[in-house]
Amino acid sequence: MLKLQIPKNRMSYLMKQVQQLYDAVILERGWNYYHKGQVTSVQLKGITIEALVKGTQTYEVVIDLEHFPNSECSCPHEGLCKHIAAAFFYLYTPYGRPEMLLQQLKHAILTRRKSKGAPPTPSEKKTVIPAKPNENELPQEWNRFFDGKFHGFSISHQHSIETFYESALATLPAYADDWKSSREKLYRLHIILFIMRKIEQFYQDTKSSYLSYYHESGCKAAAENSLEKLVQVLEEIDPNTTFDADSDHWLTTLEMLGDMSLHGKDSPINWLFVYRCLWWGITGKSAWNKKEKQRLEMLLDKKDLLNRRRDILTIARAHFDVMEGKMDTALERLAALHTRHAADFFIYLKHDDQLEQWEDMLVWLRWLLPSIPKATHEDFRTFCQYWMDAAKHVDSDAEWVQVMESLLPRSYYYYTAYLLQTHRYKQWVDLQMANRISPLSLYALELRAIEEHDPGLLLPLYHQAAERAILEKNRASYKTAVRLLKKLNGYYKWLKLEDRWEQYIYRLSDKFSRLRAFQEELKKGKWIR
Repeated sequence: MLKLQIPKNRMSYLMKQVQQLYDAVILERGWNYYHKGQVTSVQLKGITIEALVKGTQTYEVVIDLEHFPNSECSCPHEGLCKHIAAAFFYLYTPYGRPEMLLQQLKHAILTRRKSKGAPPTPSEKKTVIPAKPNENELPQEWNRFFDGKFHGFSISHQHSIETFYESALATLPAYADDWKSSREKLYRLHIILFIMRKIEQFYQDTKSSYLSYYHESGCKAAAENSLEKLVQVLEEIDPNTTFDADSDHWLTTLEMLGDMSLHGKDSPINWLFVYRCLWWGITGKSAWNKKEKQRLEMLLDKKDLLNRRRDILTIARAHFDVMEGKMDTALERLAALHTRHAADFFIYLKHDDQLEQWEDMLVWLRWLLPSIPKATHEDFRTFCQYWMDAAKHVDSDAEWVQVMESLLPRSYYYYTAYLLQTHRYKQWVDLQMANRISPLSLYALELRAIEEHDPGLLLPLYHQAAERAILEKNRASYKTAVRLLKKLNGYYKWLKLEDRWEQYIYRLSDKFSRLRAFQEELKKGKWIR
């Protein structure tokens, strides 16, 4: 499809305006959006260009061809943003290569910056950095200090995320060394939240860079480490002293958390987990809980919420039911979810596991079961492990066995391991046969456990595997069959059933008498003459 072509004089005007008004960094981000094909539905309407640009969501861009500074975008950024730049590069395509234009404009912008008296662009204005954080200031000021300390931090190489994470943890905590204990712990909590916020920002900003794979991996690793740090800090906080002594600081913290979490955007940070962890640690503050529940219900009343955002808000609201011990109410509320992601609820399985609340854990496991067949490999593994732990503490494991059978073949490894642990060797052998597993593919320790119990249980498994190998009808498979037959012969001798072995091997030879190569292998093994 041909791209929209505006008059050349209009394009020349836009190029001059972009050179004068844009910062090189924002301009390059706009080019990356264009390069990834995220500009669509471009239309000329009078003296304006209208387009849709896909970012964290789809934004509406309007470019004024006569007064470019009046151009608008529906994104939160004020002024000329990367989405407008992306639409600009789209418009340039009929005239040449946008990547070449990008380099020319960046060079021109750099020259402008070096020239005397050039006005600074918004990104060039210096941020006022507080000298140091103050114990009595509210957390917003601490975060202003954090932002100032890392203003302009550049994601320039594949280890940049790791460098930022380590630098923030190494430099920021020391400013609160002489603070009172409760305030110092809250300050450290905000350092972790700041790191998470920046990781999410880096993740969004570097999605289209040529090092995006390394940056994404770095963001996810740093996000996982940050969650571990968050849990550690929360465990150190004493709820009996801090919430009353630092109530203003905590209320501000919860307000900030509500703003930065529960948005449902693609992010390496599990903000839903962060939100629930923080609220779970707050005890004895029913008024705070009531206010937050009202806020969540007000958000849920909005009609234009995306499905994932509505689901996250629903889970957050149900979390307060869980905290209050109203499991039935929580599950009833969660029935309205559009999609049930198992990973969103592992926080409750872990909590019940730590407190040894096995019946509560089983309630969650049963509720999650319908969503597990479509779960990721990691979520499936976690689910099976938690149910295995719960099964050890109830009167009967019949339900666990039934669940594992219903989830076959995905549950094969967990189910077989459990059958061996509980000495259900006959069921274990039947499962291998049902899945057509060759004994040559099984661990020697597993086979040895059954040999020590009753080697006769393994005879059908080896019979099946040997005949399956013969039916492949090639020299290599015949050699495999002979290996299996040698092992089978050993079992018959062990059981003192040599006569039955002789009958079996001659019937087998007769059954496949037309397979000359197989007959030769039998003769080499001295099974027949």
